Amino acid sequence: MRDKILTNATELFLNYGFKSVTMDDLANKIGISKKTIYQHFDNKTKLVEATTLYIFDLISQGIDCICALDKNPIEEIYQIKKFVMEHLKDEKSSPQYQLQKYYPKIFETLKDKQFSVMQKCVINNLERGVNTGLYRETINIDFIARIYFSSVLSLKDKTLFPQKDFSMTMLMDNYLEYHLRGICTPKGLEILTKHINR
Repeated sequence: MRDKILTNATELFLNYGFKSVTMDDLANKIGISKKTIYQHFDNKTKLVEATTLYIFDLISQGIDCICALDKNPIEEIYQIKKFVMEHLKDEKSSPQYQLQKYYPKIFETLKDKQFSVMQKCVINNLERGVNTGLYRETINIDFIARIYFSSVLSLKDKTLFPQKDFSMTMLMDNYLEYHLRGICTPKGLEILTKHINR
């Protein structure tokens, strides 16, 4: 039952936001009483915390699977973006923004976890890109990995990028092209151009 509550809560929170969804909404969606939810989660904050960790683990595992395919680093970045976007439902409800605003402690914990996973993944991608001649040898890998993380976070800032003007898909596509054009060798740029044209 706990897993059923988590999967349904995940769907509701991603579609409507952490603030908007009530325990009643969740109970109605699953067809159980609120009391049953409270047997597994003491309060909504505990449910939000468990849900964010559940989403985080799900996405981390998916990213690990993509990295294990050993694709060229440029294709890998785009495949990870596609996978994350599908799982976060294009963030229609700005869950990250709501999490930061209404559950700041959970947001900070999640951010730390995201940073450690993304650093490992991005550093690995950058090193492979350099070794295969797709990224420039002169790039500062640690610096770029950190800039990458902070940039992806800032794309989710609705004051900087209002939703009515910027869809998350458009932001991510533009950012990835910007990121890759800054680090690619001519060989890497050929692959990037083919990918964009495709």
